[in-house]
Amino acid sequence: MSSKDPTWISDWNPEDQTFWETKGKVTARRNLIWSIVAEHIGFSVWLIWSIVATKLPAAGFHYSTDQLFQLVAIPGLIGSLMRFPYTFAVTTFGGRNWTIFSASVLFIPTFGLAYFVGQPDTPFWLMVLVASTAGLGGGNFASSMANISFFYPDRMKGWALGLNAAGGNIGVSSVQLLTPILMGVGLINLYQATPVSGVYLQNAGLMWVIPLIIAVFGAVTFMNNLTSAKSSFRDQIAIVRRKHTWIMSFIYIGTFGSFIGYSAAFPLLIKTQFPAVTIGIAFLGPLVGSLARPFGGLLADKIGGAIITFWNFIAMAAATIGVLYFVGTKDFTGFLAMFLILFVTTGIGNGSTYRMIPSIFREENLRKAQGKGEAARALAIKTAGIESGAALGFIGAIGACGGYLIPSGFGKSIAITGGPQLALVIYLGFYASCLALTWWFYLRRSPAEAGATSLAEARI
Repeated sequence: MSSKDPTWISDWNPEDQTFWETKGKVTARRNLIWSIVAEHIGFSVWLIWSIVATKLPAAGFHYSTDQLFQLVAIPGLIGSLMRFPYTFAVTTFGGRNWTIFSASVLFIPTFGLAYFVGQPDTPFWLMVLVASTAGLGGGNFASSMANISFFYPDRMKGWALGLNAAGGNIGVSSVQLLTPILMGVGLINLYQATPVSGVYLQNAGLMWVIPLIIAVFGAVTFMNNLTSAKSSFRDQIAIVRRKHTWIMSFIYIGTFGSFIGYSAAFPLLIKTQFPAVTIGIAFLGPLVGSLARPFGGLLADKIGGAIITFWNFIAMAAATIGVLYFVGTKDFTGFLAMFLILFVTTGIGNGSTYRMIPSIFREENLRKAQGKGEAARALAIKTAGIESGAALGFIGAIGACGGYLIPSGFGKSIAITGGPQLALVIYLGFYASCLALTWWFYLRRSPAEAGATSLAEARI
């Protein structure tokens, strides 16, 4: 511990087996637990509007279907933008300090929602502004993953980051399961508002106040900052000049962007296409997607990330065709089954693509150091660690844009054609392009392009 500030740890060396077993393991586990708590709530707040938007018409808000989809989509856009500064915040302010801050600011969207859903005369532009503050919760993933990566040794990072990611992703399922239940129970009413059609919309925001207090308290009391978790902004921003940063960002929109986008749109899509079906069933989608993510990483470890990602996009395309068919025939059972398969494939793809990223940067840097001696190899491994850490956050930020693009696309499709089929066809074409990129850059064995050959042989 630092003598000046006990919350900072200055002698952190998880790669040392003795240190890890005697001191490191317990500390790392404690920080992981509270990181998951804060990130889980962050995801929950991020997706609040996916449920609330479905209830606004009954509460007297006269918004069009396209406008309702925009309220669902805008937190996704803001959340993706927040991930850029959040990626670099841990190395500047410390993991504990940033967790305290990032959890505390979530009181803004929760109280904002609780007040304005009781004001049916709220103009659409103002409600968009209120909904956009929920995007603050979307940034938590980038800082949380960056922070936990510093606590664990390389041999355990995959497991720790997978657990951290899954714990956060399940927050989407939590909010979609609990919110419809608690909106129907008048436990807490802001200003003793009168429920409309038996629904207490303000509870959708107020239900997270106590969990947020617990998260902030836990971060203050049980988390730590690491002095070793420091790297210059210049060293990290170098990843924007790397070709594979942009390729993997595009591919990650197809996996995580689909997960968060479909999660946001699913309740409202059910409401508009199958009005007789309760939206309470919507939580199943993000639940199975979250649970599938660790399996995607595990399969990637055993078989290879690029191979799993390639076949996963084929499965995503097939499931999308299934959704297209059943939404056309208005068969909810088939629609739900195909969408659940689609959610599972988004989770598997999330795990496999995240495994690919550090492997790509490691292979690229090692290839540059070939024949230059052991010192050059050691420097290459260190550089790869810095670059891949920054790339994980950067790629995650771009991938999160799907949280805006997919709900917005559904809204526009319904407004133009009367149904979501046009949007689904566009998403299907996008998956085909992701499939082609995965094969071209990471599976193609061609003597004409050494980079592609090297990465294919390395089983990225």
